[in-house]
Amino acid sequence: MPELPEVAAHAERLSAAFAGNSLDRFQPLHPAALKTFDPRPAEAAGCVLASVGHRGKYLLLRLDPSDGDDPGRGLTFVVHLMQAGRLRVDAQQARKPRGGMARWTFSDGTALLLTEAGSERRAGVWLVAGDPSGVEPLARLGPDADAIGRDELARRLAGASERVHGFLRDQSHLAGIGRLLANEVLHAARISPFANTARLDDAAVDRLHAAMGAAIDRGLTAERGLEEMGRSADRPNDVHHRVGKECPACGHTVRAVEYRRYRVAYCPACQTGGKVLADNTTSRFLK
Repeated sequence: MPELPEVAAHAERLSAAFAGNSLDRFQPLHPAALKTFDPRPAEAAGCVLASVGHRGKYLLLRLDPSDGDDPGRGLTFVVHLMQAGRLRVDAQQARKPRGGMARWTFSDGTALLLTEAGSERRAGVWLVAGDPSGVEPLARLGPDADAIGRDELARRLAGASERVHGFLRDQSHLAGIGRLLANEVLHAARISPFANTARLDDAAVDRLHAAMGAAIDRGLTAERGLEEMGRSADRPNDVHHRVGKECPACGHTVRAVEYRRYRVAYCPACQTGGKVLADNTTSRFLK
């Protein structure tokens, strides 16, 4: 699933290409695409795309009224790509595009197409009037991972008392971190993925906060060099896609704890004092 660096860089690309265009119409191409019923999509017709931004893993297509009065009356399309969704320039504008979920057509004839590979159809679009931050799906999100301060992070860690890998991926704690970033952040911070958040000392919190910023900056720099959103396999990583290979930091073998839908990658030498974590869902290693 695209994480904060990929979504942020893609928002920049889309904003540069489409901001200032007037929306002609929004068209759901799949029954599961549009998650809201009020306001109606027809109300967005004629609005101007002011910018494309992001909140965590969500893209935000912000529209202002065409008359330019009171931007607070504007609308926002909130888009979640999920695992296999992509929002791209729609050059062909086919009537039934493969994997098509929704289309935004602009008055200059250009268009954006939301597609999703596979059959799950979990990518979604919400249309929100006014400030979208206080309503679903954004209301439940914690602060963006690249914006949280060290003391706020410490407060949230202490109050959670759970495995730190799960904490980082929980969007109600922090918005924007997924499996790859969680693995990379904890490796850089030299913290076990199973360490309990409430037991992290001040030095560990300092390392974790610094590692979050560094990993996000690293991913954002790499993603800004691409013309469109890259694949997970191409993202900068030291452990996530290196299980069974040498850790670039110490030369030891990168290991993983395998779950049904994902894996937790880590380096025993760097993160667990040399201990290899049991490879099952009941593993417990808290120091």
